[in-house]
Amino acid sequence: MGFGLLILGVLAWTGAHFFQRLLPAPRAAMGDKGKGVVALAIVAGIVLMVIGFRAAPDIYVWSPPTYMVHINNLLILVAIFMMSPAPKKGVLLNKMRHPMLTGFMAWAVAHLLVNGDLAGIILFGGLLLWALIQVRLINNAEPEWSPAEPGAIAKDAMFLVASLVIMAVIGYIHGWLGVWPFPS
Repeated sequence: MGFGLLILGVLAWTGAHFFQRLLPAPRAAMGDKGKGVVALAIVAGIVLMVIGFRAAPDIYVWSPPTYMVHINNLLILVAIFMMSPAPKKGVLLNKMRHPMLTGFMAWAVAHLLVNGDLAGIILFGGLLLWALIQVRLINNAEPEWSPAEPGAIAKDAMFLVASLVIMAVIGYIHGWLGVWPFPS
């Protein structure tokens, strides 16, 4: 049951995010109500992924070395920074077209490095695949792109500090849920 819910959750997340790109006419016909439907599908996908991941049996495919935790944590920090407003308000990521999706990919890869179980591979591998396809769909639909005017390096510094704080909070919540992400 766990794997079924997990896969259903990944598919709900993916389908909701692909809806506008793959079926623009039906999505446009839904108007503003479509936003609520898509948001509901995304939330349902997240809930199904969490329940399915926690209910899935432990089937280990590989055993990650302990040093991967350090690489994971660095990638998570990079991912949080990339998903912050820094790309629009700072200088460092200003010329990157898909910083949020790239940050999401870094998050998924980080989790693949430390999760050698089948449920982790399905969850994080599925979400990584979604993000890669999403970038391709966006680039095909909108081939012309140019970055906005860069912001200030001070904004990058501010968002880096905020990313460290957010990572600490996420780490605490992660530990509270059962897996402590920081090595002792």
